Amino acid sequence: MSQQRRVLITGAGSGLGQALALRYARSGARVACVDLTVARSEATRATLAGSGHLALAADVGSDEAMEALRTDIERDWGGLDVLVNNAGIASGGAMVETTMAEWQQVLNIDLLSVVRGCRMFLPGMIAARSGQVLSTASFAGLAGAPGIMTYGVAKAAVVALSEQLRAEVQQFGIRVGVICPSFFRTNLCDTMVGSARMKHTAIKLMDTSPDTIDSVADNVFAAAERGDFLIIPTRAEPMRWRFKRWFPESYARQIQKLARQTGLAN
Repeated sequence: MSQQRRVLITGAGSGLGQALALRYARSGARVACVDLTVARSEATRATLAGSGHLALAADVGSDEAMEALRTDIERDWGGLDVLVNNAGIASGGAMVETTMAEWQQVLNIDLLSVVRGCRMFLPGMIAARSGQVLSTASFAGLAGAPGIMTYGVAKAAVVALSEQLRAEVQQFGIRVGVICPSFFRTNLCDTMVGSARMKHTAIKLMDTSPDTIDSVADNVFAAAERGDFLIIPTRAEPMRWRFKRWFPESYARQIQKLARQTGLAN
């Protein structure tokens, strides 16, 4: 591993990606900020402590764009030490409200972007026998909650991918983590697709969340530095996750009650 860590973060132009870029830079790392436009990436890069950071543009939903990103990183840095697959979009709605176009869009951005990132940058980590891959899923990927069909399925797949990847690459000295926050205030809903009703509900839950972008980013960064695998950085969700694991039928009844009360499932 190089003396100064090389960290690439997708979706670094705002939200959790931006907050993590700030923390990695403060730790002394060089950070490659990646977003849809260089202007968005540069807005984050300009705020980072230290030097040697990059502002790059890539559409994580494009094979060609991610291959070009790998070329840029190989040219400028020769590889990565930490890959943060963070970019994604939100979606909402019950199964009967979804379209195939929505499924394809959400799975492409929220799941296949992680696949693309891993395929581009894991070979270098395996060759170096060191590295770390962090992927942003969501508590929606663990919760089995109603009204977020495409989003929940895509994020659950990111959890499963991370579990399997962990088993594959641990032998090469590579750590894997998956980030599963619940609602906290970001601009994620700005690009939300699907149900307008669920978007309204999501914004309300964000606005009333006890968690902040800084508290979530602090928790994620600390857990990643420890090498934790399952990172649940919002306040109430660790106990909710334990409740589901320990009492699955009781948990299912609570989720079904939530669906009836809120009408999120129809």
